Amino acid sequence: MKFGNNLRALRTKRGVSQEHLAESADLHKNMVGLLERGRRNPSLVTITKLAKALKVKPAKFFAKF
Repeated sequence: MKFGNNLRALRTKRGVSQEHLAESADLHKNMVGLLERGRRNPSLVTITKLAKALKVKPAKFFAKF
């Protein structure tokens, strides 16, 4: 759940919608919501795509903030 909480925090901090983030990361439009709620576990490829779309290092999803 930490991944999902951090993903949501980073996304909202940048003012990006779930749909726009999914589009930018080349993911299905429902995937971001599922990840944020902890209903799906991200693969390393998905983490990398999200990090690139949000312009952060992948480790940021697992850091305390």
